Amino acid sequence: MTESVAGTEKRKVGLFDIRIIIASLIGLYGVILVITGLLSSEAQAEKASGLNINVIAGIVMILFAAAFVTWARLRPIVVPPEPKETDEGGVDPPVN
Repeated sequence: MTESVAGTEKRKVGLFDIRIIIASLIGLYGVILVITGLLSSEAQAEKASGLNINVIAGIVMILFAAAFVTWARLRPIVVPPEPKETDEGGVDPPVN
């Protein structure tokens, strides 16, 4: 992903952002917990005073993962542009 602003090029990290990786793992675990909770027996719910803890924890994990993805989309990490080489082999100073 690149954007051009006033002649400079900004690159965003995208899928390699650590927040997306963490959100994917937590979201996957949340989905697994929700499925496990829906397929569990009533005996397991009785152990937790009638609450289905797996479903509740899974939903919370899915919401947490959604918050991480939203955070990564609203505030992406921008990689600074690499300095361009001049004809003499030197490096141009960065333009502010």
